[in-house]
Amino acid sequence: MIRSTHAVRAAALAGAAALILAACSGGDGDSGDDATDGGSDSAAALKIGTLLPQTGSLAQLGPPEIAGVDLAVKDINEAGGVLGSDVEAVHTDSSDAEHAEVATQSVQDLISQDVSVIVGAASSSVTRNVIDDITGAKIVQISPANTATDLSGTNDFYFRTAPPDTVQGSALANLILGDGAVNPGILVFNDDYGTSLRDVVEKVVTDSGATLAYGSAGQEFDPNETNYTSIVSNALAAGPDAIAIIAFTTQTPLIISELAAQGYDMSKVYFVDGNLTQFGEEFQAGLLEGAQGTLPGAFPSEEFQARLAEVNDSLSDYSYAAESYDATILAALAAVKGGDTDGETIQANLAAVSGADGGEKCDTFADCVKLLDDGKDIDYEAVSGVGPFNADNDPSSAYIGVYTFGADNKYTFTKSEFGEVG
Repeated sequence: MIRSTHAVRAAALAGAAALILAACSGGDGDSGDDATDGGSDSAAALKIGTLLPQTGSLAQLGPPEIAGVDLAVKDINEAGGVLGSDVEAVHTDSSDAEHAEVATQSVQDLISQDVSVIVGAASSSVTRNVIDDITGAKIVQISPANTATDLSGTNDFYFRTAPPDTVQGSALANLILGDGAVNPGILVFNDDYGTSLRDVVEKVVTDSGATLAYGSAGQEFDPNETNYTSIVSNALAAGPDAIAIIAFTTQTPLIISELAAQGYDMSKVYFVDGNLTQFGEEFQAGLLEGAQGTLPGAFPSEEFQARLAEVNDSLSDYSYAAESYDATILAALAAVKGGDTDGETIQANLAAVSGADGGEKCDTFADCVKLLDDGKDIDYEAVSGVGPFNADNDPSSAYIGVYTFGADNKYTFTKSEFGEVG
């Protein structure tokens, strides 16, 4: 279910809180009831690893995601740490699916350093390559950006603070249809992320009575493609009245250039989280004016953006920063609730601290810990606006931001779409 709202983020989150209470469901494992009331003197310091893109086709997501983790660690340690010790973050590179060996080596490095939690990966394909190694070591994996639908419920130790593509795909399709398109096309690369999101968009489009002009199964392009002349020609020959580009930033600039060269109306182009970026002077002024894009998560407040600048003052993109922050805070709260910092304790308590069992609302680590110390159940109010973990360890609800490009080829926030994970 998707509905549109132009409310500011604070009002949006307030509305989400009421809906979350109605939609919450329990996550895997109930041993959070055995939580201590303040920790264990014998618990080791909590060490959180990150597996986030510093190189590769999603490298633009790395800085905001890493900043989200670093800010959370800063907040946790300023509030006294976890069970009496400071939290440590260990950052490693995930790269992308085309460089799978990078993530594999990073995971082995993190396992050797005895991390209890790994925040990442950003790419669903990368996660598939390493999830068995991570969860097999009883390390909790929390992705701030995986959206592939088939990752839902894949492992008791795998969680995500980004919603599956059922939410973004529905929001994107309804945005396109709401703008008047009845025969949209999709330029999609043959990647698990791309096809998963495409499938949702196609279903919503066809279920509405519209048709998909181009981009169905069998019409994907190779992620390593460098010449898009015939691909774009084939898509335009189908007469699409809107085009969604579902790809990463490696392919997207070349696709944009080819669409423009073949005379397509660029205000009818739609981007997704994998390629929504501030293109700026990469293209001639005005080329992308009116184009739109979707990005999971509530729009980050100016306050949160300013706080992220405390750990990285060069950020210009905030994609998945809030989801990374929430993943880190939730892991730390789960350790506090369970009274230990090992992966199994954190796994058993993650759903509970997210509010899956109800509890008193709190929106900072310090305030949540006070409630836990008083023996109370908590409902952490995520900065990203996601609801409590459901039985598949997915957020039970989420916001999708809609952004519009201006004459400077940079995007700004337009509105939010709220969706429940069905």
